[in-house]
Amino acid sequence: MRGERSQVSYPYVAADQAEVQQRSIISQAYLWMAVGLVISGGVATFTASSPTMLSLVYGNVVVFWGLLVLQIILVIVLSAAVMRLPVGVALTVFVIYAALNGVTLSGILLAYTTASLARTFFITAGTFAIMAIYGYTTKRDLTRLGNLAFMALIGLILASLVNLFLHSTVVYWITTYLGVLIFVGLIAYDTQKLKRLGSAYGGDSASRLAILGALSLYLDFINLFLFLLRIFGRQNN
Repeated sequence: MRGERSQVSYPYVAADQAEVQQRSIISQAYLWMAVGLVISGGVATFTASSPTMLSLVYGNVVVFWGLLVLQIILVIVLSAAVMRLPVGVALTVFVIYAALNGVTLSGILLAYTTASLARTFFITAGTFAIMAIYGYTTKRDLTRLGNLAFMALIGLILASLVNLFLHSTVVYWITTYLGVLIFVGLIAYDTQKLKRLGSAYGGDSASRLAILGALSLYLDFINLFLFLLRIFGRQNN
C-alpha cells in the first residue's frame, strides 16, 4: 500500500513542480519586459530633452538607420543564440536593445501630445493584460493563431515598405488596423508558448527562456503601442 501511494503521488508532485516552474519563468519574463519598457521610456525621455542627442540621431541619416540596423541585428542574435549565451550576456544584449530602441523612438515624444501618448499607453497596457491573461488561461491551442499572425506580419512588413513609396492613405490605415490585430494575437500566442515551454526548462536555461520571452513580449507591446498611436495619437502643432 505504501508503494502504491508513492507511485500515485509522483505525477502530482511533477505537475506541481511544472506549474511552479511555469509561473516562475513567466514572472521573470514579464519582469524583464517591464524593465525593458522602463529603460526605453527613460532613454527616450532623455533623448527627446537633449538637443544634442536629437541632432545626432535625427540630424544624421547614417546614424539613425545605423541604429535601426543594429537593433535588428541584436534581436536576431538574441533570438537565435539566447539558449547558448551566458545569462548575464543575454540580459545585457536585451538591455542594450531596449536602450537603443528608446533612442530611435524618442521622436514620438515630440511628435505627439503628452495626453495622447499617455492615453495610448494605458489602452495598450490594458489590451496587453487582457490578451496575456487569455493566453495564459485558455485551453485552446493558439499555435494556428500564432502561425497566421506571423504570416500576416510578413505581409504587413512588405506592405509598409511598399507604402513608403506609394504614400497611400488607404494602405496606411489598412496596415494600421491589421497591425493591431496581429500583435493582439501574438500577445496571447507568445504567452501560451512561454507557458508551455516553461515546464521543460530549469536553472540557467529557465532564465534564458525568460529573457527570450521578455524580448518577444516587449516587441509585442511596443509594436501594439505604435499602431494604436496611429489611431489615438494627437500630433503636436
